[in-house]
Amino acid sequence: MKIQPLRYQRGFTLIELMISLVLGLLVVAGVIGLFLSNKQVYRQNENLARMQESARYAFEVMARDLREAGAIACNSNLPVANVLNGASSNWWSNWGDGIRGYENNDNTFPKAFDTGSNVAANRAPGTDAVIIWSGTLEDGVYITDHNPPSAQFKVNTTAHGFKDGDILMVCDSKQAAIFQVTNANSSNVTIVHNTGNTVSPGNCSKYLGFPVPAGCGSPPNPEPPAHAFENGGFISKLTAHAWYIGCNGRAACSDPGGRSLYRLILQNTSGTAGVTSEELAEGISDLQIEYLTRDASGTLASQYDAAAAVTDWKNVVAARLIFTFQTLERVGTNTQAISRNWYTVVSLRNRMPSTTPP
Repeated sequence: MKIQPLRYQRGFTLIELMISLVLGLLVVAGVIGLFLSNKQVYRQNENLARMQESARYAFEVMARDLREAGAIACNSNLPVANVLNGASSNWWSNWGDGIRGYENNDNTFPKAFDTGSNVAANRAPGTDAVIIWSGTLEDGVYITDHNPPSAQFKVNTTAHGFKDGDILMVCDSKQAAIFQVTNANSSNVTIVHNTGNTVSPGNCSKYLGFPVPAGCGSPPNPEPPAHAFENGGFISKLTAHAWYIGCNGRAACSDPGGRSLYRLILQNTSGTAGVTSEELAEGISDLQIEYLTRDASGTLASQYDAAAAVTDWKNVVAARLIFTFQTLERVGTNTQAISRNWYTVVSLRNRMPSTTPP
Protein backbone atom coordinates (compact mmCIF):
# COMPACT_ATOMS: atom_id res chain seq x y z
CA MET A 1 0.00 0.00 0.00
CA LYS A 2 1.28 3.35 -0.99
CA ILE A 3 1.70 5.73 1.93
CA GLN A 4 0.60 9.30 1.25
CA PRO A 5 3.11 11.99 1.96
CA LEU A 6 2.63 13.78 5.29
CA ARG A 7 1.42 16.98 3.60
CA TYR A 8 -1.70 15.09 2.38
CA GLN A 9 -2.68 13.85 5.89
CA ARG A 10 -3.52 17.18 7.46
CA GLY A 11 -6.97 17.61 9.28
CA PHE A 12 -9.47 20.52 9.16
CA THR A 13 -8.16 23.93 9.82
CA LEU A 14 -9.61 25.92 12.73
CA ILE A 15 -11.54 28.15 10.33
CA GLU A 16 -13.07 25.15 8.59
CA LEU A 17 -14.06 23.63 11.94
CA MET A 18 -15.70 26.85 13.09
CA ILE A 19 -17.66 27.15 9.85
CA SER A 20 -18.86 23.56 10.24
CA LEU A 21 -19.96 24.18 13.82
CA VAL A 22 -21.86 27.32 12.82
CA LEU A 23 -23.61 25.53 9.98
CA GLY A 24 -24.47 22.66 12.30
CA LEU A 25 -25.89 25.01 14.91
CA LEU A 26 -28.02 26.73 12.28
CA VAL A 27 -29.47 23.39 11.19
CA VAL A 28 -30.16 22.36 14.82
CA ALA A 29 -31.74 25.75 15.57
CA GLY A 30 -34.01 25.39 12.55
CA VAL A 31 -35.08 21.91 13.64
CA ILE A 32 -35.76 23.10 17.20
CA GLY A 33 -37.74 26.11 15.92
CA LEU A 34 -39.83 23.87 13.70
CA PHE A 35 -40.45 21.48 16.60
CA LEU A 36 -41.53 24.30 18.94
CA SER A 37 -43.79 25.80 16.27
CA ASN A 38 -45.45 22.45 15.63
CA LYS A 39 -45.84 21.89 19.36
CA GLN A 40 -47.55 25.28 19.76
CA VAL A 41 -49.90 24.56 16.85
CA TYR A 42 -50.69 21.16 18.37
CA ARG A 43 -51.46 22.74 21.77
CA GLN A 44 -53.72 25.32 20.14
CA ASN A 45 -55.60 22.69 18.14
CA GLU A 46 -55.97 20.42 21.14
CA ASN A 47 -57.29 23.25 23.33
CA LEU A 48 -59.69 24.43 20.63
CA ALA A 49 -60.95 20.87 20.15
CA ARG A 50 -61.56 20.54 23.89
CA MET A 51 -63.35 23.90 23.85
CA GLN A 52 -65.65 22.71 21.06
CA GLU A 53 -66.32 19.45 22.87
CA SER A 54 -67.29 21.34 26.05
CA ALA A 55 -69.50 23.64 23.98
CA ARG A 56 -71.41 20.80 22.33
CA TYR A 57 -71.97 19.01 25.63
CA ALA A 58 -72.93 22.16 27.56
CA PHE A 59 -75.46 23.21 24.92
CA GLU A 60 -76.97 19.72 24.72
CA VAL A 61 -77.48 19.00 28.42
CA MET A 62 -78.62 22.50 29.40
CA ALA A 63 -80.94 22.87 26.41
CA ARG A 64 -82.55 19.52 27.27
CA ASP A 65 -83.38 20.84 30.73
CA LEU A 66 -84.67 24.18 29.48
CA ARG A 67 -86.95 22.60 26.90
CA GLU A 68 -88.73 20.68 29.69
CA ALA A 69 -88.96 23.57 32.20
CA GLY A 70 -92.27 23.49 34.05
CA ALA A 71 -93.47 20.44 32.14
CA ILE A 72 -95.95 17.96 33.65
CA ALA A 73 -96.46 14.61 31.96
CA CYS A 74 -100.26 14.81 31.82
CA ASN A 75 -100.69 18.50 30.94
CA SER A 76 -98.34 21.38 31.63
CA ASN A 77 -101.12 23.78 32.68
CA LEU A 78 -102.40 21.72 35.60
CA PRO A 79 -102.68 23.08 39.15
CA VAL A 80 -100.02 21.55 41.41
CA ALA A 81 -100.62 20.52 45.04
CA ASN A 82 -97.31 20.44 46.92
CA VAL A 83 -97.64 18.57 50.25
CA LEU A 84 -93.93 18.47 51.16
CA ASN A 85 -93.15 19.86 54.60
CA GLY A 86 -91.72 23.37 54.22
CA ALA A 87 -92.15 23.21 50.46
CA SER A 88 -91.29 26.89 49.99
CA SER A 89 -88.20 26.82 52.22
CA ASN A 90 -86.04 24.73 49.83
CA TRP A 91 -85.36 25.85 46.27
CA TRP A 92 -85.67 22.32 44.91
CA SER A 93 -89.14 21.73 46.41
CA ASN A 94 -90.60 25.17 45.59
CA TRP A 95 -92.20 24.28 42.24
CA GLY A 96 -93.31 27.83 41.46
CA ASP A 97 -93.36 28.58 37.74
CA GLY A 98 -90.99 25.87 36.51
CA ILE A 99 -88.14 28.27 35.77
CA ARG A 100 -86.43 31.13 37.61
CA GLY A 101 -83.46 33.16 36.39
CA TYR A 102 -80.84 35.00 38.43
CA GLU A 103 -78.83 38.01 37.31
CA ASN A 104 -75.04 38.16 37.58
CA ASN A 105 -75.34 40.25 40.75
CA ASP A 106 -78.21 38.32 42.37
CA ASN A 107 -76.88 36.51 45.45
CA THR A 108 -80.20 34.81 46.28
CA PHE A 109 -79.25 31.87 44.05
CA PRO A 110 -78.65 28.66 46.07
CA LYS A 111 -74.87 28.84 45.51
CA ALA A 112 -73.06 31.89 46.89
CA PHE A 113 -70.57 33.94 44.87
CA ASP A 114 -66.92 33.06 45.41
CA THR A 115 -65.10 35.81 47.33
CA GLY A 116 -61.61 34.98 46.08
CA SER A 117 -61.09 31.74 47.95
CA ASN A 118 -61.49 29.70 44.72
CA VAL A 119 -63.44 27.02 46.57
CA ALA A 120 -64.66 24.31 44.19
CA ALA A 121 -68.34 24.60 43.20
CA ASN A 122 -68.71 28.19 44.46
CA ARG A 123 -70.51 30.44 41.97
CA ALA A 124 -68.23 32.50 39.75
CA PRO A 125 -68.78 36.26 40.18
CA GLY A 126 -70.47 38.16 37.35
CA THR A 127 -72.28 35.16 35.83
CA ASP A 128 -76.00 34.46 35.36
CA ALA A 129 -77.76 31.36 36.70
CA VAL A 130 -81.10 29.60 36.36
CA ILE A 131 -83.22 27.03 38.23
CA ILE A 132 -85.38 24.57 36.28
CA TRP A 133 -88.07 22.26 37.64
CA SER A 134 -89.70 19.52 35.59
CA GLY A 135 -91.85 16.43 35.95
CA THR A 136 -90.94 14.88 32.59
CA LEU A 137 -87.15 14.41 32.54
CA GLU A 138 -87.26 11.08 34.38
CA ASP A 139 -88.88 7.81 33.31
CA GLY A 140 -92.16 7.16 35.09
CA VAL A 141 -94.96 4.64 35.55
CA TYR A 142 -98.73 4.54 35.14
CA ILE A 143 -101.24 4.51 37.99
CA THR A 144 -103.59 1.54 38.18
CA ASP A 145 -105.23 2.51 41.50
CA HIS A 146 -105.05 5.22 44.17
CA ASN A 147 -106.50 5.11 47.69
CA PRO A 148 -106.09 8.52 49.40
CA PRO A 149 -107.17 7.45 52.94
CA SER A 150 -104.48 4.72 52.97
CA ALA A 151 -102.03 6.97 51.05
CA GLN A 152 -101.22 4.24 48.53
CA PHE A 153 -100.73 4.18 44.79
CA LYS A 154 -100.73 1.02 42.73
CA VAL A 155 -98.65 1.22 39.56
CA ASN A 156 -98.32 -0.89 36.44
CA THR A 157 -94.91 -2.46 37.17
CA THR A 158 -92.60 -3.49 40.00
CA ALA A 159 -89.71 -2.05 37.98
CA HIS A 160 -90.71 1.48 38.96
CA GLY A 161 -87.27 2.33 40.40
CA PHE A 162 -88.71 4.38 43.28
CA LYS A 163 -87.36 4.13 46.82
CA ASP A 164 -88.08 5.60 50.22
CA GLY A 165 -87.34 9.32 50.28
CA ASP A 166 -87.75 10.01 46.55
CA ILE A 167 -89.60 13.20 45.62
CA LEU A 168 -92.25 12.37 43.04
CA MET A 169 -94.77 14.20 40.87
CA VAL A 170 -98.10 12.55 40.13
CA CYS A 171 -100.69 13.80 37.66
CA ASP A 172 -103.91 13.01 35.88
CA SER A 173 -106.24 15.03 33.66
CA LYS A 174 -107.37 17.27 36.56
CA GLN A 175 -104.30 18.16 38.62
CA ALA A 176 -100.77 17.26 39.71
CA ALA A 177 -99.19 16.82 43.14
CA ILE A 178 -95.69 16.70 44.62
CA PHE A 179 -94.98 14.35 47.54
CA GLN A 180 -92.27 12.20 49.12
CA VAL A 181 -92.30 8.40 49.06
CA THR A 182 -92.52 6.88 52.54
CA ASN A 183 -92.49 3.24 51.49
CA ALA A 184 -91.62 1.58 48.18
CA ASN A 185 -89.61 -1.39 47.00
CA SER A 186 -89.12 -3.43 43.87
CA SER A 187 -91.00 -6.46 45.17
CA ASN A 188 -94.48 -4.97 44.71
CA VAL A 189 -96.40 -2.26 42.85
CA THR A 190 -97.40 -0.21 45.91
CA ILE A 191 -96.10 3.34 46.43
CA VAL A 192 -96.91 4.83 49.85
CA HIS A 193 -97.04 8.59 50.51
CA ASN A 194 -98.04 8.79 54.17
CA THR A 195 -97.15 11.36 56.81
CA GLY A 196 -94.68 10.71 59.62
CA ASN A 197 -90.96 11.10 60.22
CA THR A 198 -89.61 8.11 58.28
CA VAL A 199 -88.24 10.36 55.53
CA SER A 200 -87.15 14.00 55.31
CA PRO A 201 -88.64 16.54 54.78
CA GLY A 202 -91.72 14.29 54.75
CA ASN A 203 -95.33 15.00 53.78
CA CYS A 204 -97.60 17.40 55.64
CA SER A 205 -100.65 15.43 54.48
CA LYS A 206 -101.56 12.21 52.72
CA TYR A 207 -104.36 13.99 50.86
CA LEU A 208 -103.07 15.33 47.57
CA GLY A 209 -105.92 17.58 46.47
CA PHE A 210 -105.59 21.18 45.34
CA PRO A 211 -105.37 23.76 46.85
CA VAL A 212 -103.06 22.99 49.76
CA PRO A 213 -103.94 25.31 52.68
CA ALA A 214 -101.29 27.33 54.50
CA GLY A 215 -99.83 25.32 57.35
CA CYS A 216 -100.84 22.10 55.61
CA GLY A 217 -101.69 19.38 58.11
CA SER A 218 -100.94 21.55 61.15
CA PRO A 219 -103.97 22.54 63.32
CA PRO A 220 -105.99 24.66 63.18
CA ASN A 221 -105.54 24.60 59.38
CA PRO A 222 -107.49 21.92 57.52
CA GLU A 223 -106.06 19.10 55.47
CA PRO A 224 -105.94 19.52 51.69
CA PRO A 225 -109.00 18.13 49.93
CA ALA A 226 -108.78 14.46 49.04
CA HIS A 227 -108.10 13.66 45.40
CA ALA A 228 -108.01 10.14 43.98
CA PHE A 229 -105.75 10.16 40.91
CA GLU A 230 -107.26 8.47 37.90
CA ASN A 231 -106.34 5.07 36.54
CA GLY A 232 -103.85 5.83 33.76
CA GLY A 233 -102.39 8.84 35.56
CA PHE A 234 -98.63 9.18 35.63
CA ILE A 235 -95.94 9.21 38.35
CA SER A 236 -92.31 10.27 37.82
CA LYS A 237 -89.45 11.68 39.84
CA LEU A 238 -89.40 15.43 40.29
CA THR A 239 -86.38 17.01 38.60
CA ALA A 240 -84.86 20.16 40.09
CA HIS A 241 -81.64 21.53 38.57
CA ALA A 242 -79.85 24.79 39.38
CA TRP A 243 -77.42 25.75 36.58
CA TYR A 244 -74.48 28.10 37.09
CA ILE A 245 -70.82 28.79 36.33
CA GLY A 246 -68.65 27.76 39.27
CA CYS A 247 -65.03 27.75 40.37
CA ASN A 248 -63.57 24.27 39.90
CA GLY A 249 -60.65 24.67 42.32
CA ARG A 250 -58.00 23.51 39.82
CA ALA A 251 -56.90 27.09 39.17
CA ALA A 252 -57.80 30.54 40.37
CA CYS A 253 -61.41 31.33 39.48
CA SER A 254 -60.26 34.22 37.28
CA ASP A 255 -57.59 32.18 35.44
CA PRO A 256 -57.98 30.02 32.31
CA GLY A 257 -59.28 26.60 33.30
CA GLY A 258 -60.52 27.83 36.67
CA ARG A 259 -64.24 27.83 35.82
CA SER A 260 -66.71 25.15 34.75
CA LEU A 261 -70.42 24.65 34.13
CA TYR A 262 -72.08 23.21 37.23
CA ARG A 263 -75.54 22.16 38.24
CA LEU A 264 -77.10 21.44 41.61
CA ILE A 265 -79.39 18.42 41.52
CA LEU A 266 -82.07 17.06 43.83
CA GLN A 267 -80.79 13.85 45.39
CA ASN A 268 -82.14 11.22 47.78
CA THR A 269 -79.61 10.16 50.40
CA SER A 270 -80.92 7.33 52.60
CA GLY A 271 -84.40 8.84 52.75
CA THR A 272 -83.32 12.47 53.12
CA ALA A 273 -83.86 14.79 50.17
CA GLY A 274 -81.03 17.23 49.52
CA VAL A 275 -78.78 18.58 46.79
CA THR A 276 -75.35 17.85 45.38
CA SER A 277 -73.23 19.75 42.86
CA GLU A 278 -72.03 18.26 39.57
CA GLU A 279 -69.28 19.62 37.32
CA LEU A 280 -70.44 19.05 33.75
CA ALA A 281 -68.13 20.93 31.38
CA GLU A 282 -64.83 22.73 31.95
CA GLY A 283 -63.42 25.76 30.19
CA ILE A 284 -66.63 27.84 30.43
CA SER A 285 -65.80 31.21 31.92
CA ASP A 286 -69.14 33.02 31.61
CA LEU A 287 -72.86 32.46 31.08
CA GLN A 288 -75.40 35.19 30.37
CA ILE A 289 -79.08 34.33 29.91
CA GLU A 290 -81.87 36.39 28.37
CA TYR A 291 -85.56 35.49 28.32
CA LEU A 292 -88.39 35.93 25.83
CA THR A 293 -91.89 36.40 27.26
CA ARG A 294 -95.41 36.72 25.94
CA ASP A 295 -98.40 38.54 27.40
CA ALA A 296 -101.84 37.21 28.29
CA SER A 297 -103.00 37.57 24.68
CA GLY A 298 -100.12 35.40 23.45
CA THR A 299 -98.17 38.25 21.87
CA LEU A 300 -94.42 37.81 22.04
CA ALA A 301 -92.23 40.55 23.43
CA SER A 302 -90.16 42.44 20.87
CA GLN A 303 -86.86 41.51 22.52
CA TYR A 304 -85.17 39.20 24.98
CA ASP A 305 -84.81 40.59 28.50
CA ALA A 306 -82.50 39.98 31.44
CA ALA A 307 -83.86 38.06 34.43
CA ALA A 308 -84.36 41.27 36.41
CA ALA A 309 -86.87 42.50 33.80
CA VAL A 310 -89.06 39.37 33.90
CA THR A 311 -92.15 40.06 36.01
CA ASP A 312 -93.92 36.70 35.63
CA TRP A 313 -91.89 33.56 34.99
CA LYS A 314 -94.98 31.70 33.81
CA ASN A 315 -94.83 33.90 30.70
CA VAL A 316 -91.30 32.87 29.68
CA VAL A 317 -91.38 30.92 26.41
CA ALA A 318 -87.72 30.87 25.37
CA ALA A 319 -84.22 31.52 26.69
CA ARG A 320 -81.12 32.74 24.87
CA LEU A 321 -77.86 31.37 26.27
CA ILE A 322 -74.62 33.26 25.74
CA PHE A 323 -71.65 31.10 26.72
CA THR A 324 -68.05 32.29 26.87
CA PHE A 325 -65.70 29.36 26.31
CA GLN A 326 -62.01 29.62 27.10
CA THR A 327 -59.03 27.39 26.37
CA LEU A 328 -57.63 25.69 29.45
CA GLU A 329 -54.11 26.88 28.63
CA ARG A 330 -52.64 30.19 27.48
CA VAL A 331 -52.13 29.23 23.85
CA GLY A 332 -53.13 32.45 22.11
CA THR A 333 -50.99 35.40 21.05
CA ASN A 334 -49.17 37.19 23.85
CA THR A 335 -49.62 34.02 25.96
CA GLN A 336 -53.33 34.65 26.45
CA ALA A 337 -56.12 32.10 26.60
CA ILE A 338 -58.33 31.95 23.50
CA SER A 339 -61.98 32.90 24.16
CA ARG A 340 -65.07 32.41 22.02
CA ASN A 341 -68.68 33.56 22.58
CA TRP A 342 -71.33 31.10 21.37
CA TYR A 343 -75.08 31.63 21.34
CA THR A 344 -78.14 29.41 21.26
CA VAL A 345 -81.90 29.88 21.69
CA VAL A 346 -84.01 27.26 23.46
CA SER A 347 -87.82 27.19 23.37
CA LEU A 348 -89.74 25.88 26.37
CA ARG A 349 -91.80 23.08 24.84
CA ASN A 350 -94.71 23.27 27.27
CA ARG A 351 -95.09 27.00 26.56
CA MET A 352 -94.49 27.04 22.83
CA PRO A 353 -95.95 30.21 21.31
CA SER A 354 -97.72 30.28 17.98
CA THR A 355 -94.80 32.26 16.55
CA THR A 356 -91.30 30.83 16.54
CA PRO A 357 -88.95 32.81 18.84
CA PRO A 358 -86.50 35.00 16.90
